Amino acid sequence: MFNLTGLTSLAIVCLALLLFGALVVAAAAWYAAGKLIYPPHRLPAEKPADYGLTAEPVSFQSRDGLTLRGWFIPAEHPRGTLVLCHGYSGDCSPDLMYAPLLRDAGYNTLFFDFRGHGVSDGAFTSLVYFERGDLLAALDFLRARGIARVGLIGFSMGGAIALAAAPLSPMVAGVISDCGFAELRSIVRNAVAARGFPRWVAPPIGWLAVVFASLRLRANLFAADPIRWVDQIAPRPLLIMHAENDADVPVADAQRLFTAARAPKELWIVPHAAHRQIEAVARDEYRRRVIDFFNHIFCE
Repeated sequence: MFNLTGLTSLAIVCLALLLFGALVVAAAAWYAAGKLIYPPHRLPAEKPADYGLTAEPVSFQSRDGLTLRGWFIPAEHPRGTLVLCHGYSGDCSPDLMYAPLLRDAGYNTLFFDFRGHGVSDGAFTSLVYFERGDLLAALDFLRARGIARVGLIGFSMGGAIALAAAPLSPMVAGVISDCGFAELRSIVRNAVAARGFPRWVAPPIGWLAVVFASLRLRANLFAADPIRWVDQIAPRPLLIMHAENDADVPVADAQRLFTAARAPKELWIVPHAAHRQIEAVARDEYRRRVIDFFNHIFCE
């Protein structure tokens, strides 16, 4: 005869374990969502004068009323204008290192801090959803100054923003993404796995963290994932650069983005490079590719 009492007890234990596991996953996802949308706040550590540059401090309104701040650095004989988009939990000042190169190549540059970063207003980040509007506001600011075409170069989060925002503006002439991600949940999943969680539990935590972040911000963050938008950048040229040993944004994200994008497009994966360290590994080629890409666009 079957021991029904024993089976019932086992079922109750299993159900309790499943419930406990679900609660642990939900708690981890809620915590991850908070860490995601409220990153550490860092103020600029550098300024244009540190690079011998004359810059105009600028500010403009985001499309939902926040004040965004940065610098406009003019070239002496400009052939075009570029907007540089910084990474997560940082600010635009580290990217000033590229300003002398771009100015000498004949490009005006606009650097600014996204909401919740640097010296711009805002108490949170959505990483891409609201930041697309911040970038479009930067383009509005440039349009008001008589600039009709711009190139975008974004780093990590900034690369993802550039990929998702470019289809929304005819001003964009071309896009470079340096270590940008394809989906927000993929970088959360990767971060969860890197912190020692079992690999099988990382995907549900990653997905649920984005769900919780969406609820907290009252926005569908999944809708802004670059993988959903990258195919709409064409016929504007696209260059995706990625580090082969990227521990923050898996190189598979770059491959997915490239596959989803339409021509003209180029993928450059750099061996032995870590996240945001492509230039450190291949400095001369990195700078040559950036300048050649924009020269081709603005010489058309």
